[in-house]
Amino acid sequence: MTQTPAFAADRRRFLGATATAFAALAASGCMTRGAPAASTARAPATGGSFAGYGALVPDPAGLLDLPEGFSYRVISRLGDAMDDGGTVPDRADGMGCFDLGNGEIALVRNHELQPRHDAGGPIAKGFGKRNGVFVPGGTTTIVLDAATLSVKRQFRSLGGTIRNCSGGVTPWGSWLTCEEAPTGPGQLYGEGLEQDHGWVFEVPASARGLVDPVPLKAMGRFNHEAAAVDPATGIVYLTEDRDDGVIYRFLPKTPGKLAEGGRLQAMVVEGLADTRNWNAPAMPVGKAYRVSWVDLDEVEAPKDDLRQRAVAKGAALVARGEGLHMGVNRGKSEVFACCTSGGAKQLGQILKLTPGLAGAPDMVELFFESESKDQFDYGDNLTVTPNGHLIVCEDQYTAVVDNHIRGITPDGQAYTLARLTAQTELAGGCFSPDGKVLFVNAYGPTVTMAITGPWAA
Repeated sequence: MTQTPAFAADRRRFLGATATAFAALAASGCMTRGAPAASTARAPATGGSFAGYGALVPDPAGLLDLPEGFSYRVISRLGDAMDDGGTVPDRADGMGCFDLGNGEIALVRNHELQPRHDAGGPIAKGFGKRNGVFVPGGTTTIVLDAATLSVKRQFRSLGGTIRNCSGGVTPWGSWLTCEEAPTGPGQLYGEGLEQDHGWVFEVPASARGLVDPVPLKAMGRFNHEAAAVDPATGIVYLTEDRDDGVIYRFLPKTPGKLAEGGRLQAMVVEGLADTRNWNAPAMPVGKAYRVSWVDLDEVEAPKDDLRQRAVAKGAALVARGEGLHMGVNRGKSEVFACCTSGGAKQLGQILKLTPGLAGAPDMVELFFESESKDQFDYGDNLTVTPNGHLIVCEDQYTAVVDNHIRGITPDGQAYTLARLTAQTELAGGCFSPDGKVLFVNAYGPTVTMAITGPWAA
């Protein structure tokens, strides 16, 4: 593993703010369902002593069922007036939370909008246009009072992008927002576009309006999903939402200054070409594999073939890499990656990548593979609770969806934390810097919620 200088950032503060959230392609209706028995029962234990927070209590407002002792409040909704004259756009997706100081925290929220969607008002400055008008995707920023969670201001912070699906927070206080849209002039779905899309952009949490949109082209052009930054090295890990995707990492020339460029690489797993377990149980849970990384060229990929060229160089196949979370356990960085359609049942997997220290090799293992819909069904967004449990937001692809927030303990025990009663997905899960509040989005119509409760010690 190539080593780069450590950041001076406080890791604990960084981890409190770290979140990646991702999702896509859910219906935008608001129909509700009756609660199936499985959703209101205590989740079955799969080992260990923690069996969840108990039965879910139906929400009188018909939005989000939670266990006894937990509650939520709505922070922001589709159509709410913003301070810049626009209104809150639809399709709220990945989101990160930041400590701004002075008693304020900020949520930087993606909107996975396509060129045909409503932007919530004219966009004055942005990256790309379609037929002379800035395309509507990008981010909004919500500034909250850290103590009361009241909204102090909200505004559009990035415009002119397409399908901003997920991303990740950085140790230096910005949100990496990722386009899940490798398209452009003369390409599929590119009619009327003036620029190539499929990039990562950086939005400072301290921004007070639209930022200058700078595509970080050295980080590759592909079907971007999420990003996670190792605070020890500045290396950025990236997922790709494709059935035949790979996991990437970006080695910046200067840690913390991504616009200066760097090297893009893909993950090679020693002795394993395919992590998906679709045709055979090739990757058992808990077995550690040595990892190496292969350099990639022509990373701007005008043919959207970066993953295919990576596999030709030996990179391991991954089933729809989506949510990412970077944590530190006993002094070691750990990257958790949610693979939405992986596993023998194709219900989802979670990979754990451990970067090596002092010359030791990187290692990867299959941390969890869902074996039933009661564990999780098409896990997507991924974050971590203050007590080290993984939080997985579901994104089912069925005519009628029944999406939950699932928890997974450090010893691999799955349980149910919440159930969304609207016909859409949950996305953007991230914790407040003090670890007391879980923020999450209902994708469409946009609803951003703050969940509080007795998080287990």
